[in-house]
Amino acid sequence: MKKIMSSVVALLALTGAYTVAGAEDGINVFSDIKLDGEIRPRYEFVDDGKVTTANANAYTARLKLKATANLLEIEGLSTSIGVISVNNFGSNTYNWNGTNYNDGSKNYSTVVDPQTAMVSNAELNYKMGKTLFHIGRSQVNLDNQRFIGTVGWRQFERSYDTVFVSDESVENLSLLAAWVYGIQGVKENPTTDTNSILLHAAYKVNDMLKVTAYDYMIADAYDTVGFALTGDISADFSKFDYRAEFAQQNDATMNIHGGAKTQADASYYNLDFGANISGVIAGVNYEFLSGTTGSDGKTAFNPSLGTNHKFNGWADMFYVASVPQGGLKDFNVRLGYTNKEFGKLLAVYHQFTADKNMAAASGTTDDLGSEFDVLYAHSLPFVKDISALIKYASYSKGKATGYTNDVEKMWVMLDYKFSIK
Repeated sequence: MKKIMSSVVALLALTGAYTVAGAEDGINVFSDIKLDGEIRPRYEFVDDGKVTTANANAYTARLKLKATANLLEIEGLSTSIGVISVNNFGSNTYNWNGTNYNDGSKNYSTVVDPQTAMVSNAELNYKMGKTLFHIGRSQVNLDNQRFIGTVGWRQFERSYDTVFVSDESVENLSLLAAWVYGIQGVKENPTTDTNSILLHAAYKVNDMLKVTAYDYMIADAYDTVGFALTGDISADFSKFDYRAEFAQQNDATMNIHGGAKTQADASYYNLDFGANISGVIAGVNYEFLSGTTGSDGKTAFNPSLGTNHKFNGWADMFYVASVPQGGLKDFNVRLGYTNKEFGKLLAVYHQFTADKNMAAASGTTDDLGSEFDVLYAHSLPFVKDISALIKYASYSKGKATGYTNDVEKMWVMLDYKFSIK
């Protein structure tokens, strides 16, 4: 709680101090100040199926505050400062990133929500027409967040330290060029020096077709170059959408820290079709991340900076570092129902196999198991701006080494968002 309160006090003191100083000097340093906030308490249960660990029960709450204001009365110039703080209120029956919140006498299943705080936003923005210049720390989410995202599902989400320019001067065309010089959040041990480059372009032909191309040059790791075709078709009481995407990971262009140049050779594609017919939602998806045998000169495809919880099952069996060496083929179907009064109910079934056969108890196999996920979300009817969510994931083991335990996870969460001008 001390971390939460100190973060709040620091944010309010900073904005207040500068406002007063500006008034005394006869300069309106800040104007049109807006405060956005979020309070998100959550309970997470994890049974990782291992005999060496006890079930995790994590009680955490996320507090986010961000103050935004126009700066020095210069048209188009603005600034934001924000904090994010996660508190577990003494809850010590879970493990995060190898560290147990207890006396060390028992190991628990992992919940990657450390009790910590950081400055989540510290940025300057200058908008000239439809061109935006940015420097500082903020959140960056590109496309469906598969390759570049903030991991907003985790309580301690990611922020990016960037210098970027984005432009929408040409109708239906959006361009972005960014230098990423730091990455913070998700874990308490952030990457503070990355020097990566992100290039992104999207052109909307019409509602039925949008073409996106990108090159994400992640320093000392790989370049991810790809394109996606997306769109939707609307009719009476129904809407259909699709996504067709291909990407290739090649040797890193930004090899900045010396040593042998990182070698990469991996591919990715994603095919998705969805429908919403009078509130009934359905879809089918096939996602492919190539792998390696370990001796074929290839590498496994790695979406290391993506918001990956939303892909390949909510049990996070294949989350970034857990992407199998043999790669991953994920065939999944979804079915649900949504409307304003009812809320949203969604069920998803995944069947997982490896691209390349992997070691097993006997010989090799491509069996990586299966998973069933379900969620229900609804805005509370009598309380403004608060939503509730119940979510469950059940992973059934496969035969490949490292994927031979059943895993269960469950979440109960409230989310309150507010804005003050």
